[in-house]
Formats: sequence, structure tokens, C-alpha cells
Amino acid sequence: MSTGKLLKYCRERAGYSQEMIAALMHRTQSCISKIESGRMKVDIETFVQWTRLTNSTEVGIAFLYGVDPAQIIQMVMQVTGAAFGMVLIHTMGG
Repeated sequence: MSTGKLLKYCRERAGYSQEMIAALMHRTQSCISKIESGRMKVDIETFVQWTRLTNSTEVGIAFLYGVDPAQIIQMVMQVTGAAFGMVLIHTMGG
């Protein structure tokens, strides 16, 4: 997985549109689109800011350490899915 695809995943998981993340990062929507599609390289400051804004710091760190992004996404989905399930059980009186 490319850096752009990983950042797109983080943005979508956070519920942000390209326009929303662009505004938060003081960039244009076009710039965000270019980053996500791999037409523009991302510097480390942008990468860190993006992962912080999308609450994906752990995904970013793992990616920088060479962990396969597909594994990262799978682990995050398992954890968030398990957490969501626990919340449902608790709210339903289980």
C-alpha cells in the first residue's frame, strides 16, 4: 500500500472529506487529492499532522517502521470492531 492510500484510509476512517482535511491542514482539496493518489509526495511534517488530525498516529508509526499497511488496517478494524461490540453489549445491558 502506498503512503497516499494509507492517508486516504486514515481520512475516511476519521469521517473527513477531502475538503475538511484540506481546511484543517491549510491546504487545497486538489493538494489532498494529489497526495492520496500518489501524484504528490508527502513530507514527514504533513504525514505526522495528517495522522494526528485523523487520530491515526499508531497507524502512521507502524507504517514508518515498515509494518505492512494491510496488517495495520486489519488490526485497527479488529480492535475498533471489538471495542464497538463491547459498547453494544454494555449499552444493551449485557
